[in-house]
This record gives sequence, C-alpha cells and structure tokens, in this order.
Amino acid sequence: MSDTPLHQLILKHVLKRISLSEEEQAHFCSLLTVRKLLPRQYLLQQGEVCKYESYVCSGFLRSFYIDDAGNDHTLHFAMEDWWISDSASFIPQVPSRINIVAQEASVVLQIDRAGLEQLFNDIPAFERFWRVLNQQALISQDQRILNAISMTGAERYEALITKYPMLEQRLPQKHIASFLGITPVFLSQIRKGGRK
Repeated sequence: MSDTPLHQLILKHVLKRISLSEEEQAHFCSLLTVRKLLPRQYLLQQGEVCKYESYVCSGFLRSFYIDDAGNDHTLHFAMEDWWISDSASFIPQVPSRINIVAQEASVVLQIDRAGLEQLFNDIPAFERFWRVLNQQALISQDQRILNAISMTGAERYEALITKYPMLEQRLPQKHIASFLGITPVFLSQIRKGGRK
C-alpha cells in the first residue's frame, strides 16, 4: 500500500519529522485517499464542513474568503509538499467560512478527522508530527501579521517573492495583491518601479 509514488512523496515528508516503522508507514498510507482536481475546481466551498486535511502531491491551491461586498480575499496558498485545510471548520466540524480552490491541476492525499484520531491513537508519534506542522503554521501566521504592521506594501511584496520566487508564475497578480492586502494597481506600480 505504501509503495505508490504518491505515498512515497508523503512518507518522505513525514519521515523528515518523525520516525516510523514500515508497519506504521503502511498503516498511515492505508488511511489516505487520493483526490484529483482540475484547474478552478473546489476542494472546499464556503458553507461546507471541512472533512479533510489535504497534502499537496502536485499542483497549487489557494484558500480565500468572499466578503459581503463580493470581494475575494486570499488567505493562504499551498504548493507541492504543503498541507491545506480549514482548521476552524475541520477541528470543530462546523461549516467553513472559506473556499479552497485548485489554481492548476492538482493531486492531493487526504485524511479525514476519524482517520486522524485513529492515527493519533495507533501511532502517538503523529501527534508530534501534527504539533510541529501547527507550530510552523503559527510562526508563519505571526510573521505575516508582523509584516502587515511593520512593512510597506512594497517591502511585503519583496519579502514574499524572495521567499517564494516561483509564486508569480503560479498565482495571478490580483491574488498576490489580495494576499498582501494591497490593490492590484498598487502591486503593478511596485513591480514596474522597484524590482531590482
């Protein structure tokens, strides 16, 4: 079960953080399901309950919120070797306030809440694995908030593109602007005026 190329990808990801026996690896893989998404296909829609944690094997996904005025606010993005979910919906199993969509053809491996709880019971090391993931996500979120307070729009853009050089090839400019909390017009001016 754990010898498919997709399972090898996720196991490489997991084994960087925790040690597992071959039996534990196989058990983990048995709890995963594969989902393939077309460009612009939704992984999660606002109002649905988020049923899965999803690991990105290939492709690029974006989570966003639509406000009452119909404006689209990019919250997160996820590329290969990243996880994406809506914890605020997944953990308490309540309707989601966000959407997750594939920006390009994508393949994800998913685990549902029951599978995750079973994993925590059967292989306690996975509690550590998820704690490490959540700590990293928290650090990133704090950094993003700090950047929003302490940096100009141009500085936030430079920091983002320095950290993720391929982002501009994979995410439309309007979504990058939305993620940074600036207008597409302002982002266009930054790109024309200041890129070294």
